[in-house]
Amino acid sequence: MSGDLFAAAAESALAEAAPLAARLRPRTLDEMSGQQHLVAPGAPLRALVEADRLGSVILWGPPGTGKTTLARLLASATKKAFVPLSATASGVKEVRAAIDEARHRLGEQGQGTILFIDEVHRFNKAQQDVLLPAVEDGLVVLVGATTENPFFEVNAPLMSRSTLWRLLPLEDDDLRQILGRGLAAEGASAAEDALDALVSVAGGDARSALNTLELAAAVARVRRAAAGEPGVVVTVADVAAARDGRIVHQGADSHYDQISALIKSVRGSDPDAGLYWLAQMLDAGEDARFLARRLVILASEDVGLADPMALVVADAAARAVEFVGLPEAALNLAEAVVYLACAPKSNRVMVALGRARDDVRGGPRPVVPTHLRDASYQSAGKIGHGAGYRYPHDEPGGWVDQQYRPEGADGHVYYEPSAHGEEAALAETLGERRRPKR
Repeated sequence: MSGDLFAAAAESALAEAAPLAARLRPRTLDEMSGQQHLVAPGAPLRALVEADRLGSVILWGPPGTGKTTLARLLASATKKAFVPLSATASGVKEVRAAIDEARHRLGEQGQGTILFIDEVHRFNKAQQDVLLPAVEDGLVVLVGATTENPFFEVNAPLMSRSTLWRLLPLEDDDLRQILGRGLAAEGASAAEDALDALVSVAGGDARSALNTLELAAAVARVRRAAAGEPGVVVTVADVAAARDGRIVHQGADSHYDQISALIKSVRGSDPDAGLYWLAQMLDAGEDARFLARRLVILASEDVGLADPMALVVADAAARAVEFVGLPEAALNLAEAVVYLACAPKSNRVMVALGRARDDVRGGPRPVVPTHLRDASYQSAGKIGHGAGYRYPHDEPGGWVDQQYRPEGADGHVYYEPSAHGEEAALAETLGERRRPKR
């Protein structure tokens, strides 16, 4: 009995000492902010959980979007035991032990197991392979969480046995709701511009928002006590102090105005202006991942095939942000800004995609031409699939003139290269191939 009381007291003390983000972790799916496409009543993931039909899943999303929280809620909403493992601290031995325990639990108690593996992308091939038989047999329901693209980081056999669910950065309204609960838990209030700052610096990350709030509330508490003022009111200055001075001082409007200025400066081929706005946003505490994402988009939207290396450079900068982090990754972002600003510009790929989408959405359901249909299986030839297809590599020029689109879309021109940079050569090549044959 005394052991139970001691354990309960220890658990209570730990709960009180836990960070604010841990103390505010939702206890039910209804309490979860954000990810409503997954957890709202009637949403597909919630429907599976409520029917206790959840199979193995991979939860993919940025930090602070609720992957671990969702995993715990999935377990609490079912009758299965929840067993967490961290890929950074567990090896094959720990995985085998967890699977053995799951087998005993099922045999002795008739209870299934949800095996939660945080940072599952950090498991090597051997560790992931150990999971396969248990996942395939249904001995464990795997819930893997990852911030990395699972198609690159998780073994194909494990992916094929799991359902992928994508978690999105939290919307501003979701963050405001979470921060409201955080302020109540801290016995504090906040000025409206302070809330704007907390939302802006979070970048869709609930954990970051609450960590900043917790520190800002502590700063406000000390400041007001020293001044003999009652209560705790968090100001922008308190948020700035919690972020070592690095916040978006101007609020949400300036956040969008400044990223617009950065994009338009780079699109306008002014590297100095691009660097100015980059420095301004970084100095204000802007999320480097947000800046990197915008540059990757710009590389295809505004440079495109006028310089195919633009996307490579922007993607490399985005990866460097994840690998290196600030402040050093500012150099990688600056290099991308300068390269993209100096590159020849073309928006023809974006225009081409828009034209193709218009045809797809406005036309009839496409019928794949017979010669383009899959002819890889044994009986395909009997029904004419692949008949008449000409293999381009058999032609001297590596190209053959044949129909590649369904009836009704054939002959429509979507992509028209500009005369800028590398696209000039593409324009000449495509112009020759598209020229009507006499």
